[in-house]
Amino acid sequence: MIDRELLDRVQRPLADAHGLPNACFTDPALFALEQRKVLAANWSGIGFAKDIPNPGDAKPIPFLGTPLLAVRGRDSQVRVFQNTCRHRGMILVEQACNVGGSIRCPYHFWAYGLDGALRSTPNIGGHGVNSHAGIDATQLGLAEVRSAVWRDVIFVNVSGSAPPFGEYAQHLSHRWAAFEQPVHAGGPESTFTLDVRTNWKLAVENYADSGHLPYIHPSLNTYSRLEDHYPIYLDGPNTGQGTTVYRQLEGENGAAFPDFAGVAGDWLEAAEYVCLFPNVLLGVHRDHAFAIVLEPLAPDRTREHIALYYAAPQTDEPLRQKNAAMWRTVFEEDIGVVEGMQRGRQGGLFDGGRFAPGMDGPVHVFHRWIADQLSA
Repeated sequence: MIDRELLDRVQRPLADAHGLPNACFTDPALFALEQRKVLAANWSGIGFAKDIPNPGDAKPIPFLGTPLLAVRGRDSQVRVFQNTCRHRGMILVEQACNVGGSIRCPYHFWAYGLDGALRSTPNIGGHGVNSHAGIDATQLGLAEVRSAVWRDVIFVNVSGSAPPFGEYAQHLSHRWAAFEQPVHAGGPESTFTLDVRTNWKLAVENYADSGHLPYIHPSLNTYSRLEDHYPIYLDGPNTGQGTTVYRQLEGENGAAFPDFAGVAGDWLEAAEYVCLFPNVLLGVHRDHAFAIVLEPLAPDRTREHIALYYAAPQTDEPLRQKNAAMWRTVFEEDIGVVEGMQRGRQGGLFDGGRFAPGMDGPVHVFHRWIADQLSA
């Protein structure tokens, strides 16, 4: 399906390495392979816990062609199940809603608790007979998918084979220990989606790339220049960039967002942007954070789910709107770049490209990680 020699070239030292071959961005068969070997095998983001804030809230989320259902239980924990009734395979929940105390199949009314346990089976033994000796309800709970919530992102490991999430994210959580505290979602203006005609991996590598700042993000470059940025290398499935110059957004009369508790030192003037492989992009600042979940739709289609968060549950709405508009502009400025790279990979003479040794280290880390996954 893919020449092993082409993957080996990706894993060479930075100055001698090539990028991932075109097929990794264009081939439907390879897209299907990476769904299994990359996205299902690791901790992938599927959504945000803020979208199911109350016990009984349930949201259907398709992922890799599998219908999933995120549910907040009575214990306030978020769990993820396959959105499929164990009776006849009916989809349980079609749209985000509050299901109350149970998840009820609309076909034959089998009901499941918020913990996924099968609670009732109407007429299973005949009219008016709701049990049967041959059916063990304790073995017919909803199929649960391994999940975790961190920084409000809902992560799943579909294969069940990844290490515990705490171990998977430990290097980034340690680096960002100052921000290991609750984050609070902004209002409706603080969540938006972008549909982009590109492969999801190009969105990841662009996020880790600071070299395009002067050319693609001129407004940011006026105060946070290319020379103010530094690469971030961590053990584990992470890479990214940071800046030593972060300027707080101000509203009328100099109003600003409150800082996260205890943030001090370099964090008062710095910001960092790190990719948690495979498909989650995270940013932290002294007074707000954001998360981007990349939803791979096709080899050349990606949906970016973006959410902004703050240190306090109540913040100034006009200032939030201003902040959201600023970030939306930044993220939209990247669309032409990632779509252009996608179109460029239709060129059969392109050999994966080369890396600028002084700038592209974080991008090479990601390409090498993908090559490792596909080679395993």
